[in-house]
This record gives sequence, structure tokens and C-alpha cells, in this order.
Amino acid sequence: MNFPTITDRKLRIAIVGCGRIAKNHFGSLDKHADNFELVAVCDTNPAHSKPYANQYDVPAYTSLEAMLAQHKPDLVSLCTPSGIHADQAALAAKHGVHVITEKPMATRWSDGVRMVKACDEAGVRLFVVKQNRRNTTLQLLKRAVEEKRFGKIHMVHLNVFWTRPQAYYDQAKWRGTWEFDGGAFMNQASHYVDLLDWLIGPVDKVQAMMSTTRDIEVEDTGVLNVRWRNGALGSMSVTMLTYPQNLEGSITILGEKGTVRIGGVAVNDIQLWQFDEPRDYDAQTQSANYETTSVYGFGHPLYYKNVVDVMRGVAEPETDGREGLKSLEMLIAAYLSARDGKTVSLPLEY
Repeated sequence: MNFPTITDRKLRIAIVGCGRIAKNHFGSLDKHADNFELVAVCDTNPAHSKPYANQYDVPAYTSLEAMLAQHKPDLVSLCTPSGIHADQAALAAKHGVHVITEKPMATRWSDGVRMVKACDEAGVRLFVVKQNRRNTTLQLLKRAVEEKRFGKIHMVHLNVFWTRPQAYYDQAKWRGTWEFDGGAFMNQASHYVDLLDWLIGPVDKVQAMMSTTRDIEVEDTGVLNVRWRNGALGSMSVTMLTYPQNLEGSITILGEKGTVRIGGVAVNDIQLWQFDEPRDYDAQTQSANYETTSVYGFGHPLYYKNVVDVMRGVAEPETDGREGLKSLEMLIAAYLSARDGKTVSLPLEY
């Protein structure tokens, strides 16, 4: 599909949803001010959008449709509850506007597919934010996997041991709901689920069990078993009940010729890096580690750099709608497995 490029001016963008994650998007626009022009902000709660409207001297809207009709930006960035991404993406596509959406792209498989189709039919781009892929630690790991340094990968394990107190879920009525938010796997650990396919390859089967302790609809704790098509086995343990603070976000890969563990609070610390044959970039493993005060990491500006390059016609999207569907499919399969007590095979649709 051929998409129009914009090479002779700044990209006009609007931020939709001015809550918790929006600051990462505004910060990214600040770092790419030579390429972006913020034209409007939108939030159903004016108290959330007003500070940004004042800071950037742009109008604030409570209606996405009104904003699109008035300004016709080149792109909108959806920082809204996940359950309404599909309707908002479809509306933006109808207006001929390219879409950047936060994770997860949707809370239902059918909605994710609808987003891709709507943007395809309108001839606009759909970008799904997966900023953790840009982490320096994970970039090195991705290189090692692509160079087949592990040989045959035998086992993979991921931990997401974070904490979200009841007060976190009580911030808004949509938090902790099936329709708008999703649980620990879909929301908080979504980027780690993305690593299952991005790093290791297509998934064959999943088994999951989940539980809920907080006063919410969705799970706050769960375990996932995985079999990949390449024969590797793995697992994932996720909880939002860690006391008293976020403890670990990690991945361990065990192969016939290599072993790697990346830990820290958000896969920001290479703790073990052993291969049978050295490479020149192995010396970078210590400098790749970084301190982080946020589980979001520092990948949003790098993700926006890819958006700029794509819109300028000099790069392909790192994570478009179809790439985003891969992690959504695994999430839905995990929920189906936990609900029905069965092993679920992928793909979900044939």
C-alpha cells in the first residue's frame, strides 16, 4: 500500500487523552520540535487537558470529532483508555488522519482487527507504540537473537513483579475493567508480552491461570506457559501485588550456545551475557544499562523518531497495526485459556 509522505513542513499532530502516559508523548514532541507542530489537545475532562493547552498555547477539546473537523491534523496520538482506541482510530481514519495508539491497541481481538481495516481502507498509517523495543538493553538482545548466537533456544522466562495499589485503580472508573482497561497482562505487562513474539518468534500454544486480589474486574496476578513454533518452551509470571514497590521486569533466555538475563525494574540492567563466541559489541553490555525512575523507560522519543522517518518516506514502521495485532492475539489467547482452563493454539483465526 502506498501512503502519502510529508516532506516540506512540520507534521501537524494532536494528543488525545491527557492522563498518566500523555506526558511521555508531549515530552517526545518537545524532543522532536523541528518535525512536529502540536495543533490541539483533547480530553473528556477539561481539567486534564487545560494545563497542556496553556503550556503549548493550543486549543483544548472534549470532542474528538469536533477537534478533527476543526483542525484536520496529520496525526493523532491516542493516549486514552484502551477500550476506546478502536472507535477513535476509526473516526480519525474516516477524517483521513494517521493514528498513533498506545498499548494495548485494543482490549478485544475484533476491535484490533477493525482498527487495521479502518486505517487500510482510509489509506492512513496505524502506529502501535511499543517503545520498550527501543531500550538499549533489548536492542542488543534482539541483535544477538537475529545473529543466532543462542543456537537453539531451549527456554525463556519473563517476570513482571510490580505493584499497583487499590488507589491506582480508584483513580478512574475505567481502570481495572474488562471493557476499557484489561488486567495485569494486557495493561501493565503488555510490552513484555510483545517480547514473546518480537524476540523469540511466532507462538504456537499458550496456557494461562490468573487471579484477582484487588477490588477490580480483571486479573492482577497470573502465570503463562508458552510453546513457540521453533520448539522453545517458556513462561511468564506477572503480578501487581509486589510489596512494597516495583521489584523487577526481566527476561531470561537459555540456549545451547548462550545465556542472557536482563533484569532491573524494567529490563534496564543486563545481569548475565554469556555466549560461546564473543562479538565486538559484547563490550557495550555495561554501557547499555541505564537507571530508570519509570517502568515506561525512555523509548517514546525514539519511537516518535521512527514515526517522523516513516511520514517523511525514509523508513518503514517499526510497529504498525499488524505488528500490534501479534501481542493482542497472545493476550486474548491467554485470557481464553485462563477462562476455559484449556490450551489455546495460535493463530486465533484461520
